[in-house]
Amino acid sequence: MRERVIAWLADNVPPARLKHILGVEEMAVELASAHGVDSAKASMAGLMHDLAKHFKPQRLLSMAQAQGLEIDPVQEAEPHLLHADVSAIVASEEFGVYDEEILQAIRYHTLGSPGMSLLSCVVFLADSLEASRGNTPELLALRQLSLGDLYAGVWRTCDYSMGFLLETRKLIHPRTILTRNWALQLATSKLHPLDLLKSA
Repeated sequence: MRERVIAWLADNVPPARLKHILGVEEMAVELASAHGVDSAKASMAGLMHDLAKHFKPQRLLSMAQAQGLEIDPVQEAEPHLLHADVSAIVASEEFGVYDEEILQAIRYHTLGSPGMSLLSCVVFLADSLEASRGNTPELLALRQLSLGDLYAGVWRTCDYSMGFLLETRKLIHPRTILTRNWALQLATSKLHPLDLLKSA
């Protein structure tokens, strides 16, 4: 399956994007191993997260509409934000992936979602922090933080992404803010879900 996905990607995304995708797969596996998440699922979700990244805006909109997805005003203005949802559609239709946890991780890798699974957190972080994004002090610190605490990583990575969007005067999707607040509350809560899992 992996070889088939890579061959499909080689025909549908430029080399720089394929390098990013393989970096996301690698980092997703690393984060999954650090946090007791299924590495095979992390690998598959990482490899498939950007299947629709280079689809034209109209194709993204029409595929999302055909699936009955709700398209909000920010997504209408910036259709590229739909590539995550559409990548999950391609994963199902092209590669027969029906594992809802994997599909959800693909869907949520760009904007996140409050209450998302650990696997979704892993892929969300890997997308922003994989090696080809660079080695600035901020990114190095975020990688280190994420290996130790997924929720703190999600919170601070949302802050980092929103800082960039504010600086470049781009639209910020409300779900990114909701994801940030959710992760912040979990990271700073005395009843941290990961601690509860470890003590169970």
